[in-house]
Amino acid sequence: MKTLFASRTNPSLWRCRPSGHGMPCPYITPARFFRGLYRSGGFALMTALTLGFTACEQEVVESPVIIRPVRYQAVTALSGGRERSFTGAAKAGVESKISFKVGGTIRELTLKVGDRVREGDLIARMDPRDYELQVEDAQASLAQSEAQAVRAAADFARIRGLFERDNSSQADYDAARATRDSARANVRSIEKKLETARLRLSYTTLESPIDGAVADVPVEVNENVPVGQPIAIINAGARPEVEVGIPEILIREFQPGASATVRFDAIPNRSLQGHVTEIGVSSTPGMTTYPVTVELNQSDRRILPGMSAEVTFYFGSDGGGPRYVIPPHAVVEDSDGRFVFVVSEESQGLGIVHRRPVVVGELVRDGLEIVDGLGGGDKVVVTGASQVQEGQQVRVSAEFEG
Repeated sequence: MKTLFASRTNPSLWRCRPSGHGMPCPYITPARFFRGLYRSGGFALMTALTLGFTACEQEVVESPVIIRPVRYQAVTALSGGRERSFTGAAKAGVESKISFKVGGTIRELTLKVGDRVREGDLIARMDPRDYELQVEDAQASLAQSEAQAVRAAADFARIRGLFERDNSSQADYDAARATRDSARANVRSIEKKLETARLRLSYTTLESPIDGAVADVPVEVNENVPVGQPIAIINAGARPEVEVGIPEILIREFQPGASATVRFDAIPNRSLQGHVTEIGVSSTPGMTTYPVTVELNQSDRRILPGMSAEVTFYFGSDGGGPRYVIPPHAVVEDSDGRFVFVVSEESQGLGIVHRRPVVVGELVRDGLEIVDGLGGGDKVVVTGASQVQEGQQVRVSAEFEG
């Protein structure tokens, strides 16, 4: 038996040594050694062993299951009354948009923004010439129809006399009476047209229907305006109002007469009391809020339409169903809606999390209100909610418990 070993002076040269005490073999290179091994069939054995070792190295090792730690919070229903504040804008108790009932060209404007007006004061005057011509035309038509009516009445009187003396036929009598009646009806019709023409002429003068202050004058002299276009906006009413948008989740709790406290940024250090007068039944266009109008119990000349206001409402403890407050980040949302994870089957620091759909309310000082989907004592995951799945086992350590 011979043994191969590398040369001390040149490791790239191998030589064989007999197992006995024979003479050493001459040096050979590794390439010469593998060619000899291939020819002798030993190379196939070496290849098989190499593949076997490689397969062993590629064997998959299963990773251990990771039990994620979470923090939960046991929720309790809110008790006592609740306050909610919303931002709104002041408006006049009465806002009248004054416009002409006829179209035409404005020839005179007698007021400007900020002026005080009284009922009956002149606001604007329109060019009346077209309507004066209509009146004149109706007057001429009336005069003509009245003359025809007089002649028809005379003809009827003459035919009736002849008919009574048997000098006229029944047909002539009936025709004369019909002509008289038609002429009278025509006179009444033209009288109505003349009345309408005079009324339209009067509409060319615009007067204030109420006492108030001019909030806007959106037109100019010599401007041609159609019927109904606002010429002036007049604010009136002793008590101003504030309109706020209420979310759909809370609108059912509002009732007419509910009290409110109103604060204006422009009037610091003063709170005004008011009450709800109107509750919208349809949402504001393009939004999911409903308009609610609050009328102030007292007036203040410093309050002007459009001023920003903060309106605070008070809800009693019996308003709506139970509510719970949790951290906002505990609520997760996907294509199916908003939900939270609730810990159940807790034992020895381990538990199972389950998905629970919820309906959120308002964002309050202590967190986010949950108005539906939770019950008293539910353990809601507040840390790690985005890292768990339905039915997953979690670890609740003592330091994580809320």
